[in-house]
Amino acid sequence: MDPAAENDLSEFAKTLIHSRRNVSPRRLIEPGPSAEQLQDILGAAAAAPDHGQLLPWRFVVVPIAQRERLADVFGLALQDRDPSATAEQVESAREKAHRAPFLMLAIARLADHPVPPGAASGRGSEHPLAIDVEVNDAERLVSLGCAIQNVLLSAHAAGFGTGVTSGQALASARLRALFNLQEREQAVCCINIGSVVKNKPSPVRPQVLDYVSELS
Repeated sequence: MDPAAENDLSEFAKTLIHSRRNVSPRRLIEPGPSAEQLQDILGAAAAAPDHGQLLPWRFVVVPIAQRERLADVFGLALQDRDPSATAEQVESAREKAHRAPFLMLAIARLADHPVPPGAASGRGSEHPLAIDVEVNDAERLVSLGCAIQNVLLSAHAAGFGTGVTSGQALASARLRALFNLQEREQAVCCINIGSVVKNKPSPVRPQVLDYVSELS
């Protein structure tokens, strides 16, 4: 790559990274990504670091036709936690499933979850879901975080807004059943993508000295 192209790539990367911001799903509207755009956006996740090539995460897209099932889970999970929740609070919980044009759940595969039939265990296995307990949960979650960031940056590069959301409902038995989570799988967050209806001021970013020190 010639120096001019390298400089353009560097500037684009810096602009992309520093201009990305979390957008509330309330401010994400149609149009969402097309099927072709989604393939590019989701394909970016595969470039995440993955020690041992274990693929310690997966995503489940929730299409519009299935949002009501997720809404039911959000509403009932709130009532399970708080039987005194008002009808307005339950409806607010349910409504979270319907906000963004595109929504998917990010799931971490943690250590010691059941090995799929035919999968060998141990580093070096060719099976993408092989288990290696030496790759601990911290590494697995880092890999998932990188995959999520790649998805967010790819969507941002395509002109869409993105929002990462979580909540107590993600730990509920109801949500685990809906998404068929296995014993050592953990729902981590929802990724929301759409067109931004209203921008807010950029957040104040921490300075490098706020989070980097030198071993002495």
